Amino acid sequence: MALIALLDLKFKPEALDDAKVVLARVLAETRAFEGCLGVDVLVDEADPTHWIAYERWDSAEADAKYRDFRAGPGKITDLAPLLAGAPGLTKYTIANAV
Repeated sequence: MALIALLDLKFKPEALDDAKVVLARVLAETRAFEGCLGVDVLVDEADPTHWIAYERWDSAEADAKYRDFRAGPGKITDLAPLLAGAPGLTKYTIANAV
């Protein structure tokens, strides 16, 4: 069953240019990861430091493998200094019957 993950990011205003560079690199890897159906980045119109990565995965298992990768050999070390707070991650399944 497909899974949607929303990664909620709040950046320091002075870090936005660097954030674009880091996320472009990170998301190229994410989009190429097995089971990733795509990632879009949403930028809050009222607050350009607030971004959401809208990730689509072909299964919860594919997402779990990706999270394990990011916790281990694919750990992102240059993103944390750019953040104004801890990121949030929420996962959803699609309710096809609704």
